[in-house]
Amino acid sequence: MDKMYILIFLLLLGINGATGETHSLKYFYTASSGVPDFPEFVAIGLVDDVQIIHYDSDTMRAEPKQDWMIKVTADDPHYWEMNNERFIATQQTYKNNIEIAKQRFNQTGVRPSVSVLQKSLSSLVSCHATGFYPDRATMFWRKDGEKLHEDVDHGEILPNHDGTFQIRVDLDISSVKPEDRRRYDCVFLLSGVDDILTKLDKAVIRTSETSMNMIIAIIAVVVLVVIGLIGFIIYRKKTRDAKHPLISEIYKMEAVAQLVRPLFVDHRVSGLIPDSWFLLAMC
Repeated sequence: MDKMYILIFLLLLGINGATGETHSLKYFYTASSGVPDFPEFVAIGLVDDVQIIHYDSDTMRAEPKQDWMIKVTADDPHYWEMNNERFIATQQTYKNNIEIAKQRFNQTGVRPSVSVLQKSLSSLVSCHATGFYPDRATMFWRKDGEKLHEDVDHGEILPNHDGTFQIRVDLDISSVKPEDRRRYDCVFLLSGVDDILTKLDKAVIRTSETSMNMIIAIIAVVVLVVIGLIGFIIYRKKTRDAKHPLISEIYKMEAVAQLVRPLFVDHRVSGLIPDSWFLLAMC
């Protein structure tokens, strides 16, 4: 096979090779997914930027694009068969790479995340979309189905750390009555993904106040867990120490003192019990 390529290349150079001229032999591969009316894989070969061979995943066959290529390969009937096998193997490799890229860029059927955000006491609401690929997405606000151009601020499409992208569009609702907000919606458009419509509804708006409530709830849960853990440790310690007779008696005396102490306090307040007795009971 290698000898055949060398022979063909030398024949392509012809007499020009003896004159010291430079020639080029190039192959270009193109792989795609979900492009209408276009093969998933295309391979072409060029000599001096002139196409000499073509292969695509629709025909699954390598074909010469110049008459002299037919003459050059006439002596080797297996040449085109070997090219077909090589291109088919390359096609499968590129197809696998496309699938891996789609998974990494979240293109396996998962819809991008679209949210409506608002800071507390702010007249701006932001429609925020993230996790989409590629970066050729469109997002805008509408009122009664008509695209808005006033009181709207379009942000740039920014990259995420995982290779996907995000975008936000702000809408000033300072002049919008609460009862009219449902007439507004955010529209997110991306090729290959169904249009995502999000109503300007109080129930779906995420505010900083909501986030703060979530943080407080999480902190409360953590505190309760810590208190429970401390209580369990103390209980285990008391249970273990209670097995020793002397320590057990000390715990009993402490329990009696806890019960008697309020009685001494009440009598001390009423003046019936001397302070010296109270101090002794508190010890």
